[in-house]
Amino acid sequence: MDAEPIRTARLTLEPLAVHHAAEMAEVLCDPALHTFIGGSPETPERLRERYARLVAGPPPGHAESWLNWVIRLDGPDRLVGHVQATVTRDRAAVAWVVGTPWQGRGIAGEAAVALVGWLRDRGTATVVATVHPDHAASSAVARRAGLAPTPGRVDGEVVWRSDRDEPRAPETGRPEPH
Repeated sequence: MDAEPIRTARLTLEPLAVHHAAEMAEVLCDPALHTFIGGSPETPERLRERYARLVAGPPPGHAESWLNWVIRLDGPDRLVGHVQATVTRDRAAVAWVVGTPWQGRGIAGEAAVALVGWLRDRGTATVVATVHPDHAASSAVARRAGLAPTPGRVDGEVVWRSDRDEPRAPETGRPEPH
């Protein structure tokens, strides 16, 4: 499975490319943004190196796809965040991040709904995300994308899940981030 452009009413999810690094470094530069996602802001150079690894995909022999998109806000035509999915067979672990200046506008929810819909259209039966229990905004995004909290916890985060078919047991391990 390969990432391809996904369009919504006001967003374009554009497949990640190395040339996005400089603009995304600005989008992700607020240290407060990293309160729940961990880490710290990266320089454009470090982000360029990271994006090169992501674009290259997982090492040979791994039965997963790393799908990454930047979120482009139409109108002002600027990057405002990113979404990602690590896909194995019919399961995807998803995540989203929107830069601090663009939070509270429904952008993350719109992008997550589009991403989950795109994955479903390609046969993904199960979608999971892990969300810090104190991150109310990200919990709202997960709910808007059709996921529901489970009793499962991974590294203190709540496992959110959506199954196309019958519900399955809660996750016991954290999806591998790429």
